Amino acid sequence: MPTVHFVDCKGNPRDIEVPEGCTLMEIALENDVEGIVAECGGCCACATCHSYIDEEWVDKLPPIDDMEDAMLDCALERKPNSRLTCQIQMTAELAGLKLRAADNEA
Repeated sequence: MPTVHFVDCKGNPRDIEVPEGCTLMEIALENDVEGIVAECGGCCACATCHSYIDEEWVDKLPPIDDMEDAMLDCALERKPNSRLTCQIQMTAELAGLKLRAADNEA
């Protein structure tokens, strides 16, 4: 099973196995990654699963669609490497992905 390197909003790192086909948001919630709130449950209707993707991985992800881009405009402290974890589905190619949860509870 592929592993993703999560860093929560307080800076605590954790490597978590992520089954292919699951979203990073689902796994973050199941593993209590602090900062990933996911108020909409993964419907891309809020920005509370906002995270910062490690620079080396940004171009390896599928491009941001218009809906995710609009939701990220609502996120606190959007950066060029901001993504919504509900929109990133785990694949074998993403094994080793690194991300930091934004402070979505602020």
